Amino acid sequence: MAQGTVQVTHTGTSRWRRRTGEYASLAAALEAAADGDVLTVAPGTYRENLVLQRAVTLRGPEGSPGSVRIAPVDGVPLTVRASAVVQDLHVEGQDAAAPAVLVEEGTPELRDVRVVTRSAAGIEVRGSARPTVRRCAVDNPAGIGIAVLDGAGGVFEECEVVAAGQAGVAVRGGAHPRLERCRVHHTSGSGLSATGENSALEAVGCEIYEVRGSGVQITGRATAHLTDCDVHRTTADGVTLDTDAVLTLADCRIHDIPENAVDLRSRSVLTLTRTTVRQFGRNGLSVWDPGTRVDANQCEIFDSTGDYPAVWVSDGATVVLDSCRVHDVPDALFVLDRGSRADVVDSDLSQVRNTAVSVSDGATAQLDDCRIRDAATGAWFRDHGSGGTLSNCTVDGTQTGVIVTKGADPTVERCTIDSPAEAGVYVSAGGRGSFQNCRVTGSGGYGFHVIDGSRTTLRKCRTERCARGGYEFADSGADAASGAGPLVEDCTSDESAGLRAPTAPATAVQTVSNSPGLLGAVPGQRTEPEPSAPSAGPEQPARTSKDVLGELDALVGLDSVKREVRALTDMIEVGRRRQQAGLKAASVKRHLVFTGSPGTGKTTVARLYGEILASLGVLEKGHLVEVSRVDLVGEHIGSTAIRTQEAFEKARGGVLFIDEAYALSPEDAGRDFGKEAIDTLVKLMEDHRDAVVVIVAGYTAEMERFLSVNPGVASRFSRTITFSDYGPEDLLRIVEQQAEEHEYRLAPGASEALRKYFTVLPKGPAFGNGRTARQTFEAMVERHASRVAQLPEPSTDDLTLLYAEDLPELL
Repeated sequence: MAQGTVQVTHTGTSRWRRRTGEYASLAAALEAAADGDVLTVAPGTYRENLVLQRAVTLRGPEGSPGSVRIAPVDGVPLTVRASAVVQDLHVEGQDAAAPAVLVEEGTPELRDVRVVTRSAAGIEVRGSARPTVRRCAVDNPAGIGIAVLDGAGGVFEECEVVAAGQAGVAVRGGAHPRLERCRVHHTSGSGLSATGENSALEAVGCEIYEVRGSGVQITGRATAHLTDCDVHRTTADGVTLDTDAVLTLADCRIHDIPENAVDLRSRSVLTLTRTTVRQFGRNGLSVWDPGTRVDANQCEIFDSTGDYPAVWVSDGATVVLDSCRVHDVPDALFVLDRGSRADVVDSDLSQVRNTAVSVSDGATAQLDDCRIRDAATGAWFRDHGSGGTLSNCTVDGTQTGVIVTKGADPTVERCTIDSPAEAGVYVSAGGRGSFQNCRVTGSGGYGFHVIDGSRTTLRKCRTERCARGGYEFADSGADAASGAGPLVEDCTSDESAGLRAPTAPATAVQTVSNSPGLLGAVPGQRTEPEPSAPSAGPEQPARTSKDVLGELDALVGLDSVKREVRALTDMIEVGRRRQQAGLKAASVKRHLVFTGSPGTGKTTVARLYGEILASLGVLEKGHLVEVSRVDLVGEHIGSTAIRTQEAFEKARGGVLFIDEAYALSPEDAGRDFGKEAIDTLVKLMEDHRDAVVVIVAGYTAEMERFLSVNPGVASRFSRTITFSDYGPEDLLRIVEQQAEEHEYRLAPGASEALRKYFTVLPKGPAFGNGRTARQTFEAMVERHASRVAQLPEPSTDDLTLLYAEDLPELL
């Protein structure tokens, strides 16, 4: 029953008496209304299921938005089957099997309608309906925000999905709506979703954020066009395309994404123009499967927050980057698997912590007129069948400009490599490659360094100002005898002796003894090339376990950790002596679990533990190899086992330290390959139990969960050692040690100020314990320098004393 009246006014004059009046219910008013009538509803709550079957206007009173509530107990509160106008109403639904507003026919207009409901959908448009929906809001935490189905269309302008229990906007069944300046947020499914053949979604000037799922999901032959849109703060991928989906992004911004910013699979096609992708936790572009393709023009991909390549191309996919910028990322472009291809034209790859371009497993990369700057490795062609072309490119400020290994065979022509720290070009392990008209200048090592009898071709190349020499060719013995080695033609150098190239095309090989390789890392891992091995010198005597334990005791705090390590060391030492005496020795599992916050000394203790075991003869070397998830887990089938085996081999004779090991077993694993790393690791620990000691480390709660869900892992570890957080006194002692080491002193009052500072310092997620203490000391030194630099003639005290005023301010 209505809690008010309905005033009906006809717009014409001939029937005004019959059409004007008040009605006790909305149903009665609608029954009496004819096309063109205006129904103005008095404030109140109406428990009716309304059906608009004529071209009428149904509205609330002017100046009282939200005062009219349509709220039946069940069913569809408002059904529109005509070109009606609905304005200034508040619609509430409670039926989980029905929408709150259902538009089935005509070209109606909905204006300033607010839908607050727990229905299957807030607004559902289907069939032949083509509504115009302006400034409407949907709050539906139980279902879909807006659903456009079964061939329907319509325009949604300045609308907002405040909350949705499923997708914010769902398009399927050949529907094709247009969204203009809409906001979709706080959804428990995708922000925008389109699926099914002939389904199409167009969005202009929209924002999708705070989404528990993918921001935009296009699947099953659907298409979408997004222009000037923002997608950010999702829990899954920013944009997902699957199964022949087609998407165009123009002038869009995708950012603050914890997973892949854009993920494509199964023959999907993406076109990006003037779009930025930033602050992503995994890949900026993740492109998989034959027929899947990305064409990016004038785009920028940058500021990764994770440890994954910015652009990942695998399983036969194709990526084209034209006039793009990729920067401030761990790795810029990884192309993997036979049939995969990347074409990069007139683009910049810079500020890359590891490898700018990596090509492996038979993939191909073509770079034309590109600029690679400030990377550990410019381009790395890793293995047999991998290749492509670098043409007219510049590589500046890298550790190594171009690496070719394991039979890879690229063509590099008319390229300039400037100021590499180690080598301009490094070829080893049977790598090939053809280098034509290339130039290396200012190398900290060799210009071209070719070893292992690699059959590389150098034509008309030039080196200048290379610290160790322009060209170095070292053979592997047998290969040289069989005629293997580089082919050198018309190459020059600014060295006084120059490079004496053969008079006719032939193999030119120079042999040098003890020529160290530049790479200590295996190609499957994202690690930087290691520097050349130093010249041999007298070996330093190994420290005794007593010496190493003395260094352990000197560490600040960690009393319980020191006791645990000493107890374990005593057990191993006594067991060794019992064996020497012909007695049975208890079996001691040496693998450990370290739990605690960052900056509490876990890595340091792991290093000392390895050295102790080496001094006792338990391990051959005792060296520490530190890895994390990114070093063990690949992103395509089979690569994870290889990476894990390579890391294990690198640690043979020492300690494999896996930081944040719980990341190998995320709570929502999905298609994650972390389990493969765990399974491989468990088997290796069993098969080579005496060769490597494994230490897994991480936050206490997360490591407890990790071990509880992986009984096979838990059974391999003898004990858990907990690293407690440092207290203010411990942090003060660390600062005092830092000051003494760097020849500074704490002025009177500075120690007490530091103690108070560490007491009140917020201990949030970014707090790093010992790391925080060191950062505090560094900040004090910077502030001290700013202060003392202003003194005309500072004294020794001025140059060494740190005062309380040098402490950084608390934020």
